[in-house]
Amino acid sequence: MKPKTLITIAIFAVIGGFGLSYAGCALDFRSSCIKAEAGIKAQYSEDQNNYDNMWKSFREMAQVNNNYAEDLKKVFDSAVQGRYGANGSQAAMQWIHEHNPSLSDATYTKLQAAIEAGRNRFEAEQKQLIDRKREYEVLLGSTQALATNFWFNFPRIDLAKFDIVTSDRTSKAFEEKKDDEIKLR
Repeated sequence: MKPKTLITIAIFAVIGGFGLSYAGCALDFRSSCIKAEAGIKAQYSEDQNNYDNMWKSFREMAQVNNNYAEDLKKVFDSAVQGRYGANGSQAAMQWIHEHNPSLSDATYTKLQAAIEAGRNRFEAEQKQLIDRKREYEVLLGSTQALATNFWFNFPRIDLAKFDIVTSDRTSKAFEEKKDDEIKLR
């Protein structure tokens, strides 16, 4: 073979190698972006699922407390009417020590613990969503993105749609850059 032909083959081999390397880099970037977007969507759905489950659990536990209080009132009313009749005791002074049903605070304590656990679990899910979005934004700002993203045009999702759930109070505090202490009473 002529030296000129060998040089031509070598040049095409180097260009082909760079081309294959670039294509591999571009396809890897595309795969990473698709995976990141799917992860953000899935995490957001998980957050919705967790939030819905948390509030349903709270409402159901509160119903148990309400039903318990209503049932206890019925038992107490029946006990009083059974002892003294429909009009209750007519005695001017009564020296009997009675044992009446009482409402336990255990159900309220359990509800309070469930609220705290639910909120903590939801906060952890929200942190995962924040972290997934951060990782994706880093990927979109990478050198690999600069070299290949013009072919794929990521992000293909509106990242603002996947923001965390917050409250009006928190939004106002961050907008005004101030907040006051919580008043319990």
